[in-house]
Amino acid sequence: MGITTPVARARARVGHALFTKVAGEDGYDSRRRIHETPGPRWFEAGSPIQRVHGDASMFVGGLRALLLQSLHPLAMAGVAGHSGYRGDPWGRLERTSTFLAVTTFATAEDAQQMVDRIRAVHERVRGKAPDGRPYRASDPHLLTWVHIAEIDSFLRAHQRHGSAPLTPTEADEYVAQTARVARALGAEEVPTTTAGLADALASYRAELGATEAAVDTAHFLLREPPLAWASRQPYRLIAAGAIGLMPDWTRAELKLGGPRGDGLRRVGGGVATRTIRWGMSTVGNRRPE
Repeated sequence: MGITTPVARARARVGHALFTKVAGEDGYDSRRRIHETPGPRWFEAGSPIQRVHGDASMFVGGLRALLLQSLHPLAMAGVAGHSGYRGDPWGRLERTSTFLAVTTFATAEDAQQMVDRIRAVHERVRGKAPDGRPYRASDPHLLTWVHIAEIDSFLRAHQRHGSAPLTPTEADEYVAQTARVARALGAEEVPTTTAGLADALASYRAELGATEAAVDTAHFLLREPPLAWASRQPYRLIAAGAIGLMPDWTRAELKLGGPRGDGLRRVGGGVATRTIRWGMSTVGNRRPE
């Protein structure tokens, strides 16, 4: 049965626009393969990792993750030197979202194949940072940083804006489940509890700082997103939510402003997440008619 009411049609349009922006034009085919292919999965249905990675709060958490990850000069050098954000931001988003979807929801065989492909890509990403230090994307230490910055961001966004925040025990399980993926990618000494996650983040503090590339990336992601004018205001709410979840010292490094206004940022992040959830709830495994 087709969508008949104006509200239902508007909701479907919002959901389709959001979904294809994140998953790409082939997103419906990918979604169908991921969810309908029979076989064992790495994670049980409804487990914490599936609840977090399937929630609309990932939009806020994902942007926070990019900002936080950029503060490691070697990780930022790898991104700037081999892919960047300005050249193909939506392609990068699509690849990241596909990786998360496959490793979280697809069959164990497909998840392993995805990890193997990413590891092969990481082996080719290497070079020197502007300060002369060598880097390689397959470095276990850098992989661990990228992982913990990402998982901390997803979890914090979910606990603030998710439809069903995790209990402390479930949050520990989420960290432990994501560690399986990180280790498969080559990360080492990966935390498996929220306390361990906090300790791991603190252990990197001396290595972190905003390079010129990191500040430029933050400016681009927050103030110059490659979006149509009509889409920029909703995006600003997502950005506000992401900034509101950043530690104070990271905001100073990236020139994002202080804690004043965090109440409004929290409201903005909440409004954005609820709107995304409203639209995305219509998305299935088939393109809408």
